[in-house]
Amino acid sequence: MTTVSSRIVTVPNALSLFRLLLIPVFLVLLLTHEYLTALITLVVSSVTDFVDGFVARKFNQVSRVGQLLDPAADRLFIFSTLIGLAWGGFVPWWLAGVIIARDVLLIVVGIVLANHGFGPLPVHHLGKMGTFALLFAMPVLVLGAAFPSIDQIANPLGWASALWGVFLYWWAGVIYALQAGRMISELRDAPAAASDTVES
Repeated sequence: MTTVSSRIVTVPNALSLFRLLLIPVFLVLLLTHEYLTALITLVVSSVTDFVDGFVARKFNQVSRVGQLLDPAADRLFIFSTLIGLAWGGFVPWWLAGVIIARDVLLIVVGIVLANHGFGPLPVHHLGKMGTFALLFAMPVLVLGAAFPSIDQIANPLGWASALWGVFLYWWAGVIYALQAGRMISELRDAPAAASDTVES
């Protein structure tokens, strides 16, 4: 069973923070057409996303801060990368909008849960799979721009991964919303059940 600690300074948390710091670096490189360096930055970020989760589980460094910081870093990186890729013409704006809309849904769900006294929901494996697919798709799309000779391979592969990632991303979002609805419904039903018990 995984123990969740209250530690702040851990290797996974440092990697998540590092991933956040890479966001402006990647955007500057992408918008100044330094595609190869931008690609390397994006790959490094994607690798840290895998490594921080592995280290957290393998070395029992799962923390409450990490449970918030890791998905926040993922979403901010995906959000900023999508904006950069759409701005640079690598992906259409509608794709960025669809993915960002899902994150807006989760923000609303989080606010509703907080108003009912609940903390954030644990990360669902479908959400992680969707995030992985998107973090794989984005460097592949940049790869095609950095090396036009392989664009005919990189572009279809990147788009296939991106669309699959969007599907999983939204599937996980719907699951989060339904789970939140059940939690709030059970919370509302609890006083009524307690009242019936007292009366009987």
